Amino acid sequence: MSLRPLIVGSAARSAQTFTRKCRRNHRLYATEATQLANVALKPTIYGQPLTPSHPHLVKDGELVPGMGSQEYETRRRALMDSLPSHSVVICVAAQVKYMSGRAYKFRQDSDFWYLTGFEEPGAALIMEKDSSSRGYRMTLFHSPSTPSTAQWDGARTSAQDVVRVFRADNARPVDEFPDALRRVMAETDHVYVDLPPGGGPKRSRSASAKSLLKPLQYLSRSSQEHDTLLESLGGQKRRPLAPEVGRLRAIKSEAEQKVMRAAADISARAHTKTMRFARPGLSEHVLAAHFEYLCAREGAQRPAYVPVVASGPNALTIHYTSNNQLIRENELVLVDAGCEYNGYASDITRTFPASGAFTSAQADLYNALLSAQKQLVALCTARAGLSLSQLHHKSVEFLRAELTQIGFDLGFTGGRLNELYPHFVGHPVGIDLHESSHFDRQAPMQAGMVITVEPGIYVPPSPHFPKHFHNIGIRIEDEVLVGEEHPVVLSASAPKEIADVEGACQGLLGLEPF
Repeated sequence: MSLRPLIVGSAARSAQTFTRKCRRNHRLYATEATQLANVALKPTIYGQPLTPSHPHLVKDGELVPGMGSQEYETRRRALMDSLPSHSVVICVAAQVKYMSGRAYKFRQDSDFWYLTGFEEPGAALIMEKDSSSRGYRMTLFHSPSTPSTAQWDGARTSAQDVVRVFRADNARPVDEFPDALRRVMAETDHVYVDLPPGGGPKRSRSASAKSLLKPLQYLSRSSQEHDTLLESLGGQKRRPLAPEVGRLRAIKSEAEQKVMRAAADISARAHTKTMRFARPGLSEHVLAAHFEYLCAREGAQRPAYVPVVASGPNALTIHYTSNNQLIRENELVLVDAGCEYNGYASDITRTFPASGAFTSAQADLYNALLSAQKQLVALCTARAGLSLSQLHHKSVEFLRAELTQIGFDLGFTGGRLNELYPHFVGHPVGIDLHESSHFDRQAPMQAGMVITVEPGIYVPPSPHFPKHFHNIGIRIEDEVLVGEEHPVVLSASAPKEIADVEGACQGLLGLEPF
């Protein structure tokens, strides 16, 4: 008989004992930190990083890096307080995705993570509004470990720790979720749950409802039983959950702001070093890989999106992600890239000269765009009272004035500007790159929102525009925390003044390119 199960079990018991000791003392001494690392770090008994197993990632008092349990409790309470009596919230974890038979690195559903901090697949959440002092009852359904799953995929958090760590009132095996769903559907007046678009008729709604359980598709229920249960979710009781959670996610707490600043700082440093690393003759792909490496080395879990590394005329394609051509002498390189760090996305675009210095035409166009972008950032305050749509109208106004000054003929009504500037000025950012599809572009921006400000100019080789600007594409994008009276540029560490950009490219800022 192998001794490993005995050793692992002993380590698990020791870790649990030590965790209880730390909780009683509310303090972690240096000697105890060493003991903790030696006893509990490997192998972990949890399904995600927690303080006892990953003290280098999750500090004492945190549930996930940078966030305490109370942060999640506050979110849940705010959501449930906003709903009518006899309401229930249903949310399901993300589906595991595969490529060539192997799972991708799992990323939790954004709303599910926002409400729970629980990062394991095969999970579901039911919150029932009640008259208790807490205001609701929370049941977290999870996938318990078995000897086989532990051997192949690692540990899963136990039911006891789901209750203790994630503050659930009850933790149940996920195969009990359909029965619980049936019960709350019968007992509740309002069911807040999101179903993917079904496309219209009853049959499509049923197919859409089935997808709610797709992440939990291994549950042993007959097809007929599933159809009956899930068809009921298309009835009059159902309300969309995403708009309710989206209103909460739009305003970032202080803890969220700190994590987002850290994510932006990581990406900003990667942009700066990528400027230094770039040179004519390199492939765009190499720059993309270098940027991702720099972010990963600083602890970023993944890219927030597929990076754009567009050299020369490639920058005229807004979502250029092929990244497979060579950078040429005297071209500009547009890099739109950001990391995801501790659950939050960053989104930054910088444009810089591959040869280290702007040509006069490139500098003129760049300065025109930079002037407009800085004016727009200054308007990102609650006091200004602008909506995101109004900010976009301002961007058109500012760009028209700046481009006219450097020789562009935009037509009598300025209509040619649409060809040069075809996209919207920005979007909210947070857990997701585009934080919520329910964001109201017409509503005034509020303090605590984080948005991007990203005007761009892309000059096609058209006789309408000055020839020396042809095939130049420039975008400057910052992440901006909306303040009451002053905006905070979270991505301020990424160079954007011409002198600073050229200094980064030439190695004058004192940073190594790796």
